Parts: sequence; C-alpha cells; structure tokens
Amino acid sequence: MNDEPIDTGEAVRCGFVAIVGRPNVGKSTLMNRILGQKISITSRRPQTTRHQVLGVKTEGARQAVYIDTPGMHVMHKDRNRAINQFMNQAATQALRDVDCVVFIVDRTKWTDEDDVVLSRLENVKAPVIVVINKVDWLNDKSALLPWIETLKAKREFAAILPISAKHGTQVDQLEQEVASYLPESEHFFPEDQITDKSSRFIAAELVREKVMRQLGDELPYQMTVEIEEFRSEPNIIHISALMLVERDGQKKILIGEKGERIKQIGREARLDMEKMFDSKVMLKLWVKVKRGWSDDERALKSLGYHLD
Repeated sequence: MNDEPIDTGEAVRCGFVAIVGRPNVGKSTLMNRILGQKISITSRRPQTTRHQVLGVKTEGARQAVYIDTPGMHVMHKDRNRAINQFMNQAATQALRDVDCVVFIVDRTKWTDEDDVVLSRLENVKAPVIVVINKVDWLNDKSALLPWIETLKAKREFAAILPISAKHGTQVDQLEQEVASYLPESEHFFPEDQITDKSSRFIAAELVREKVMRQLGDELPYQMTVEIEEFRSEPNIIHISALMLVERDGQKKILIGEKGERIKQIGREARLDMEKMFDSKVMLKLWVKVKRGWSDDERALKSLGYHLD
C-alpha cells in the first residue's frame, strides 16, 4: 500500500481569522459551530470570553485558524478594572497580522460598543467580513436589506452575510468567504488539533461557564477558576478546581444553601468534562476569597491572564 497523501492538485492554504465584536453577539457560538464542537464557553451573560481562544479547522489542503476574542467594550467607572483592560487588549491584539476579520453584529442593533469595534478596525489591512448574527430572532426580515445598506456606508467591507450561529444558517457560506482570503502556506497545526488551549484551561473554563449560567446577575464579574490538580489515571481524570471570588458574600452565593449550588455546578461541569475528555472525571470544587484579584495585574498574570 502507498501511504503517501493523495495530491489533489489544490494549493495548500492556511491563515488566521479573528472573530471580533462587542460582548454577547455570538462570537464563541460561531466558533463552536464552525469547529463542530465546544471549545469556547458560552452564556447569556456579556464578557463570558476573557481570553483569546484558537480554534483550528482543517479540511484537506485548507486550514483556517479562528481566534475567538473577548467582547470589545466601552470602559466605564464600574468596570475600569485591570481585567476589563486585559480583555480589551486581548481582543485588539488578535487583529494583528491576521489574514481575515469576521466582525459580528447582533441583528439590526448598533451600540456605542459596536462603534468601539469599528474604530479598532480602522487600521486593519486584512479584509473584514461583517456577519449579521441571530437573524432567526428577527421578527421583520424586510429590515435586513436597508440594514445591510446602512452597514455598507460605515466602511468598505469584503462581504456582509446574515447568519444564525446557533442554528448554522449560512455558516457554510461564511466559511467559503473566509477560505477565499487564506494565503498559500503550510499548515501551522497538525490535522487532528482543534485548539491551542490545554486540558487544564478547558476544565477551568467549563467550571466558570457553569457558574455564569447558574448565577447570571447574582454574582459579579469578580470570579475566576484556577485548576490546582489535573491528574490522569487509566480510565479516570482527577481534577481539583478553586473558584476565586473577592468577598465573603460572593462565596456564600456560590456555595448556596447547604452546598446545593456548588454541587449542581460540579455535576454540570463534570458531565461536560467527561464528554470533552472522553473519560470518567472525578471533580472537586472549592471556593476561596481573594480580595482585589480582578484589579491586580500581578494577580491576573498568576491566574493565567496574560497576552500571548
């Protein structure tokens, strides 16, 4: 048998694609949809994504490396913390040296934070594709055409596509549009790799997702997760996760009455981990108060909040 790869005659292409937008427009949902599995966590709460997360999709000779980014937002007094500055910097840094940008907007809504994103794109030389997401939620579909004309007037875009990231509507067309801007290049990642993030990172994010989904507005943004142990044994992975908050009251909310809330968070996170890691998982959760961590640059770096 011949183990040599079949030469299809297609040029080998690879490039980076930044997915940007204000908070809660569906950036992580879109990347998960493109990859066909969950890499970035999602919730209805804005600013769920805090880091740049790479998602790699390889199809034959073509490899697209998507960069999911934190939502770009206006800095206000109540969220002018070091962690908010970090998120804005992480999103802006992702625009450097990419081959294509996917700029997501939420239906026909335009806010000051969309203007923030647009201003960050001013000096970007890569083609920018605008994605109008959540069109399945639009009651009046006839509003789309005039809205597309309004978007065209804001700057020159490579394309404007209405999609539904949640249901996959027109996501294939978006991928084809992105593919047209990938340069000829050797692939940067092995064919079977889908992210640059470690299993420890993904485990921490899955716990944080469950906290955000369970608590919504009950718990302020000053909560993060640190993995203290990640140990693989035959047929089981042992994971110990520390949830950090800034005040005693937040700790009580997170634990819940008779510990019921933290148990529920643990159950839901463990099920997702077992699916992700294809293994039985033994998960232990603790809550600790670490005052002021979200506004302390040294603390942020020690917790993994640093720019790549």
